[in-house]
Amino acid sequence: MKKLVIALGVSVLLGACAGSGMSNASNSAATPMVGGAPMYPTKDIVDNAVNSKDHTTLVAAVKAADLVATLKSPGPFTVFAPTNASFAALPAGTVDTLLKPENKATLTKVLTYHVVPGRMDSAALMSAINAGGGKAMLKTASGGTLTATMSGGTVWVTDAKGGTAAVTIANVYQSNGVIHVVNKVLLPG
Repeated sequence: MKKLVIALGVSVLLGACAGSGMSNASNSAATPMVGGAPMYPTKDIVDNAVNSKDHTTLVAAVKAADLVATLKSPGPFTVFAPTNASFAALPAGTVDTLLKPENKATLTKVLTYHVVPGRMDSAALMSAINAGGGKAMLKTASGGTLTATMSGGTVWVTDAKGGTAAVTIANVYQSNGVIHVVNKVLLPG
């Protein structure tokens, strides 16, 4: 069961690679572009994510965690997908350290912390934020909690350490979930 939850979380994360924007891409007749590549709603998270130039670090992390095979599961998943720039903003050496085989468990926990089981597009997020009096508590695939809020027309996601990430591209739909691109790596407690 734990491997399934982790796999589902990672698949959502990879899906994030496929998403890029806070716009409602799923309701548009046009196929959304993320990282210079079209994100087809008929493809799964993995099939889309590998083409995004903005998510190569995320894809490498998913491979290092041996979670690629699990990312093709049916879901649905909501992934808050950090960009390459988000990973680059971490302290020097962090990504290289996480990608080492001996740190696979930590890497897996970080990746699955970005995944929420279920399909929460921006309408569902806003509904949850409103129902929570301005905050939505989101249970992640890793067992942690993310807090979603809205400010100035932007959805913000706060991690267990108090770090905040803005959703920069929302509603990038996949056959097995939805991706929201974020501008920071979220860290579990």
